[in-house]
Amino acid sequence: MTLALAGVIGLVVSLLMGPLVIPVLRRLKFGQQIREVGPEAHLKKQGTPTMGGVIFLASVPITVAILDPTSARAWALSLLTLGFGLIGFADDFLKVALKRPLGLKAREKLLLQVVLAVAFTWYVYRYLPPTGYVLPFHLGHLVLGWWYGPISVLAILGAANAVNLTDGLDGLAAGSSVAAFAFFALWALRAKDDPVAVFALALVGGLVGFLRVNLHPARVFMGDTGSLALGAGLAGAAIVTGSPFLLPIVGILFVVETLSVIIQVISFRLTGRRVFRMSPLHHHFELGGWSEERVVTVFWIVSALGAVLAWW
Repeated sequence: MTLALAGVIGLVVSLLMGPLVIPVLRRLKFGQQIREVGPEAHLKKQGTPTMGGVIFLASVPITVAILDPTSARAWALSLLTLGFGLIGFADDFLKVALKRPLGLKAREKLLLQVVLAVAFTWYVYRYLPPTGYVLPFHLGHLVLGWWYGPISVLAILGAANAVNLTDGLDGLAAGSSVAAFAFFALWALRAKDDPVAVFALALVGGLVGFLRVNLHPARVFMGDTGSLALGAGLAGAAIVTGSPFLLPIVGILFVVETLSVIIQVISFRLTGRRVFRMSPLHHHFELGGWSEERVVTVFWIVSALGAVLAWW
């Protein structure tokens, strides 16, 4: 019953936060600036409030404080997620409030991410170490030894920025993340790891509530505030539960989106030609004639299939 409440509280908090946050963002004129190099159809989204990730991120500390206030596991995950949310918030604020188009400099953003990832990794290793690391498809368990640190930090940085790249269409990153966090909630429940389940279910509920205002046509975007936090939270849940090797399968959509950018950049630099009409991959399908709703629906299905495949 307590665990079911985690999702309910997350949902309620998110539904309550939406009507409070969106008018404030509009009043402050924190509107998204749409790049002219993007799909032409996106130009009409100019001025839509961003930084809306605070709507569902509020679900995390409130839910944990109510249901599991003394859990080091739940608070470690919450602080990692909120920490990356703050990095994203700073980036968004510089873009929309101070009119710095690129926000934080790349090296500034990366340094802040590395500091948080290393701090979280050290804390988990010191106080919350998993007994083993499960391999996909029932291939057994692995003891990482000194590889634990680099793999964990890389997982956090990779996941945070992969979800960030995926956040380009209304509801895409939020809906895809629901499937991924639902996987880790069930994974934690099976292992009787209630703190991780509470954390993951709080975000499932929070994201479902957020989708009410983020589905096409979106009334608010999550911004880097939300996307960086979601990726870090996913990686954190994987690390704490000893399942970082499942993360690329659970988040297969995020992996494919990231690879599309890498392939596009390498191909253009080496040959002067582009493999995709535009990257990340969701823009490729948009420019191919797919509606935004169709792309989002298909990509949600891919995300759900990734979660199912990882469970096997």
